[in-house]
Amino acid sequence: MILLENEPMNKHTSFKVGGPARYFVKAESLDDLKKAFNLASEKGIPFFILGNGTNLLVSDKGFDGVIITLAGEFSLIEDLGNGAFKVGAAVPLGRFARSVLKQGFAGIHKLAGIPGTLGGAIYMNAGAYGQEIGTCCTQVTVLEDDGNIREFAANECEFGYRQSIFQKNNAIILSATFLLPTAASLGKTTADLEAELAECMAKRKASQPLNMPNAGSTFKRLSAGAADTPAQIAPGYYIEQAGLKGYRIGGAEVSTVHANFIVNAGGATASDIKQLSEFVQQKVTEKFGIKLHREIILLGKFE
Repeated sequence: MILLENEPMNKHTSFKVGGPARYFVKAESLDDLKKAFNLASEKGIPFFILGNGTNLLVSDKGFDGVIITLAGEFSLIEDLGNGAFKVGAAVPLGRFARSVLKQGFAGIHKLAGIPGTLGGAIYMNAGAYGQEIGTCCTQVTVLEDDGNIREFAANECEFGYRQSIFQKNNAIILSATFLLPTAASLGKTTADLEAELAECMAKRKASQPLNMPNAGSTFKRLSAGAADTPAQIAPGYYIEQAGLKGYRIGGAEVSTVHANFIVNAGGATASDIKQLSEFVQQKVTEKFGIKLHREIILLGKFE
């Protein structure tokens, strides 16, 4: 187990902002993970499981607790045969999606451009271009706060739009099992899947500010936040119509490429980003009567 104190979180988040974590642990085994839990318990402080930090905003004051990142045995992909795979929580989602695509399996290939880890993807039920990680998931293995290992069947995971049961309980995702259809069973070839992935990646590159620090979509699609709003209209539409593209607070900016992205345009603080997100929410509500809900997770104390 690797243990660091007062580790700057701007080194571990895609926004490139965030103050120090009181303790930062790299857990490479279940034993390491339990030691990290014991540390948090002994110190009487909270813990947080960190994936790639791609959907996270850490306070400028940092996090007075234990940040745990998984590695080692949590980074394995096990081929169980016949389209079944067991995948560790620390595996990058893109690595998993591309590896099974090469073997001719469909179902998650369009998710290859999502920059997070498998654990984070399950936690948020990540999705893109009509695919969601929960659709092909058959089981999730977790460590519960009482120290016991539990397995959740897919129908117990409560997968929904950017949500799962793991956002409600304190269970830590260790791995997930998937059953993927072959390309052939869908009347396609591996080359077809590769072409679909290439098309998704091209769309992502053309429509998202990938060259600037960001945490992906700032707000959830309106089908999750306002049932009476047409689900097909994304938050970026309303943000742009409110005239907010390019609007800045400090170093934080509403992207000129995609209005549902807030970017670190240079020297942004976590406070800048949070304030800008709240300003966007306020202006969209004033103009359209619609409440936008943040997709990004906030960690630590904000003013």
